[in-house]
Amino acid sequence: MRLLILQKNLPELGEIVLVKINKIMPHGAYCNLVEYKVDAYLPIGEIASGWIKNIHERIKEGQRDVAKVVFVDPSRRAIDVSLKKVSTKEKKTKVSEYTLEKRAEKFFVQALGAVHKEGKAEEIKRSIFPKVQTYTELLDMVFENRLEKGLIDEDLRSAFYDIVSKNVKPKVYVVSYTVELSAVNGKGSVKQIKKAYGEVEKLGVTVIYEGAPHYKISAEGPSYAVAEGKIKEAQAVLQKYANDFNITVKK
Repeated sequence: MRLLILQKNLPELGEIVLVKINKIMPHGAYCNLVEYKVDAYLPIGEIASGWIKNIHERIKEGQRDVAKVVFVDPSRRAIDVSLKKVSTKEKKTKVSEYTLEKRAEKFFVQALGAVHKEGKAEEIKRSIFPKVQTYTELLDMVFENRLEKGLIDEDLRSAFYDIVSKNVKPKVYVVSYTVELSAVNGKGSVKQIKKAYGEVEKLGVTVIYEGAPHYKISAEGPSYAVAEGKIKEAQAVLQKYANDFNITVKK
């Protein structure tokens, strides 16, 4: 789970969290959950698989790591976490999501400062939260112009967009297909093939010769839908030559 614009008081059972080990004891360690600013306990049996002879050889005070919440008692605010139950993929994903979320939060704070609304930060976050859960989602929605009108003031949206534009490289999605053009009973000519692919390239689609009769066509866009749309336009162009060529398009 990513950081939330309005953070919850306690994590959920099974949630992947970031921890900082504060104090090591003989049979476990006390940790701080970085995103929640609440303490948790790491039992020695949850540090690693197998018998641990010396706990200090496995963990260090001040160490930051990724853990899974294995016990939560809201009434006592008691939380247990595990290091050994976190997979390599979960750890990598958590670190990446946290890094992206903190960067998005930084941009949002900068935008608030740019329009002199730092004092209204909590009020603005509460108004956003029902529709947008994380800073990363907010960043994507603003950058892709998908933010619901009126959710935040236009001056703040514009400031946030400008800051993001200067610091974040837009995502580019690429899709590629292989096209096979083979003449029908000798009708098609090399000249016609060049003409067909010339029209395709005018659509912003890249054409690469891979050896007769195969060509690779590639398109890119801010989303897969946009890139696929360009490929569909290219296919429509090629279909105009269907009387002279057998046309096969596949990924």
